[in-house]
Amino acid sequence: MAVSSALPLRLSTVILPVYRWSTEGRRTWQRAEELGFHTAYTYDHLSWRSFRDRTWFGAIPTLTAAATATERLRLGTLVTSPNFRHPVTLAKELITLDDVTDGRVTLGIGSGGTGFDATALGNEAWPPRERADRFAEFVGLLDLLLSEGGSGVSYQGDFYAAHEVRNVPGCVQRPRLPFAVAATGPRGMRLAARHGQAWVTTGDPTSTGSTAADFYRSLARQVERLDGVCEEIGREPSTLGRVLLDTSAFAPRGVSPLASVDAFAEYAGTCAQLGFTEVVLHWPVPDSVFATDQAVFERIVTQVTVP
Repeated sequence: MAVSSALPLRLSTVILPVYRWSTEGRRTWQRAEELGFHTAYTYDHLSWRSFRDRTWFGAIPTLTAAATATERLRLGTLVTSPNFRHPVTLAKELITLDDVTDGRVTLGIGSGGTGFDATALGNEAWPPRERADRFAEFVGLLDLLLSEGGSGVSYQGDFYAAHEVRNVPGCVQRPRLPFAVAATGPRGMRLAARHGQAWVTTGDPTSTGSTAADFYRSLARQVERLDGVCEEIGREPSTLGRVLLDTSAFAPRGVSPLASVDAFAEYAGTCAQLGFTEVVLHWPVPDSVFATDQAVFERIVTQVTVP
């Protein structure tokens, strides 16, 4: 049974970097392209929660391999953070990846959390204000390096510096590859509005409701705040994409979009009504919080029409 809905949003997936390339890795990324996903992202972490003692590979090498195994599928991180990245070295890796993919890369970027990545380099986890300050500087410098690196960039900030850094030939995508900025509060939303081509959310972390209605109301409030921030800085709100990463597998909110084709059709329709332009689903991983039925997952992708 085909479920059709004229939804003005794209359907994407997150493929965790848990597959050995010679066995499941290549096949998984190629299958994502065959199914028609708009973008396949991966987490940019050194390790993650319950996967800490399991196979986990680096994001940029994984995306580079995926680029050589696919032709149309957009690729990206969801998300990269300052926890163990520096704008200068990250910019060089990104222009290389953008070249290998022939302009199919989106950088999902966020401030990062306080988990394993936050202390992996031997430092204490940054307090919330410092994390926000670092993120703002990180995004601004990375934007500069990718947009104007051909002529050389020098910069001295509170947390990051660059000295005559050149990124030739720059990005295939001009003026640079797109940023999808994850943010929940006003300060992060302003960064998304200033530097982003899209804004990313998993929902409002301050919401205390546990029903589907509570979840959608909290999303509506976030979207309303984002529109206000855009208007505040003089940006037309409709020019900023809105990306919803589904986290219902490990943060139940009374919403289970992967339970069935009909459940997803309802979920996607509501997201479209709220103004989202892209929804992102986690690729099933057996024996984990993402252990969705693969057959149901593929029926959702192929039977719900998402223009």
